Amino acid sequence: MNKTASEAKVLLADLIPLVADAKCDVVTCVPFTDIAVAVECTEGTNICVGAENCHFKASGAYTGEISASMLKEAGVKYVIIGHSERRQYFGETDETVNLRARAVIDAGMKVIICVGESLEERELGITEERIGQQVKCDLVGFSAEDMKSVIIAYEPIWAIGTGKTATAEQAEEVCAYIRSVICKLYGEEVAEGTTIQYGGSMNAGNCAELLAQKDIDGGLIGGASLKAPDFSVIVKAASEG
Repeated sequence: MNKTASEAKVLLADLIPLVADAKCDVVTCVPFTDIAVAVECTEGTNICVGAENCHFKASGAYTGEISASMLKEAGVKYVIIGHSERRQYFGETDETVNLRARAVIDAGMKVIICVGESLEERELGITEERIGQQVKCDLVGFSAEDMKSVIIAYEPIWAIGTGKTATAEQAEEVCAYIRSVICKLYGEEVAEGTTIQYGGSMNAGNCAELLAQKDIDGGLIGGASLKAPDFSVIVKAASEG
């Protein structure tokens, strides 16, 4: 929940020339009120616009919610589903994540599904069990063809907005595990073709080491995305990684 439409316009104007030569996909996921201006500002550039959530129903008595078809018509290409803050503060469950992700895919957009463990779960040594459960439940009913439109973002809850970051080894270990779960579900070809991101206080200072890891294909960037120069450093690292 950052940036008014006018503020987003300034940020994107600063960002566009800094990432024009990126050799990776660049997506800016903005609040609903910023979508129109973001789509307008990025038209003709290499930046795609994403949303931060959507409802799983096409329409109905869901005051305050936004449907996938509304986002599609507005020019959105990606939607984040199941972010840890949605799970923590707004009652998101693996069941609703699955339904929302399904709606995104059916509307012809790409979905970024977020998974991650709490500090307590990590300290109990059940990180893999928790992550595996989330991945399997969130992907219920998804076909190998659907997976072409799925990105998985690993964001350890204990590293979101805390300034704490998983070490490159910790992040790689979990991202590799996520790939192994997808492999068991869909086979090696689908697993290798699935983009797995790391989110959790990735910034200009630690991005190169994180993105150099074999199973970390990109980043889901939080605070560092609010400063165009910092974000451009991460994009450059992703391009080189």
